[in-house]
Amino acid sequence: MVDINIWMKHFADKLCEVFGERVYFIGLQGSYGRGEATEKSDIDTVVILDELSCGDIKIYNAMLDSLPERELICGFISGKNELLNWEPSDLFQFYYDTKPIKGSLDELLEKIDGSAVEKAIKSGACNIYHGCVHNMLYEKDEEILRGLYKSASFVIQAICFKETGKYVTCQKDLLSVVSEEEKAIVETFLYLKNGGAVEFDKMSEVLFNWAKEHI
Repeated sequence: MVDINIWMKHFADKLCEVFGERVYFIGLQGSYGRGEATEKSDIDTVVILDELSCGDIKIYNAMLDSLPERELICGFISGKNELLNWEPSDLFQFYYDTKPIKGSLDELLEKIDGSAVEKAIKSGACNIYHGCVHNMLYEKDEEILRGLYKSASFVIQAICFKETGKYVTCQKDLLSVVSEEEKAIVETFLYLKNGGAVEFDKMSEVLFNWAKEHI
């Protein structure tokens, strides 16, 4: 498995070598950011430059091609101004799920108020509701259902934050602080994440009904 501390140092050094003082922020998201990575985990990097052009994207892509584990690298790159003007409900999860490596995203906090958290919960539930219906009717795809349960775990993180004022980074830690209904969704997500078999009709119905209640 990738030694993420060594890899991120190399990544940050290379990024600063290429973009210099234009680098506003470097961060890490996903399973590596949470300390839950496996050998198959992606490396979810976050890069914020002073501004971002199409030329910068090409330069960044060439830089990524020069790095080890290129096939695992994914993530987010943006200009600072675009990020500061992003939809606040999206910034909620973005801020709390990002582990800072260089710089800070604290400027975003003034935008993440109660209404942003409420909108994150509702829009997330709406997307899951629609995804369940579409999947039950058309794709009937087990991997899509797994993805919908993953999305639901993020919504439950937001629900927990709304109710407690604390952001629980690891989904497994939600089990001791959320309601029984939310706990059942998280347990199913963790079961599926660990390779558990999909009971398509039953799991789809449970998730559909849960999302419906939050719309």
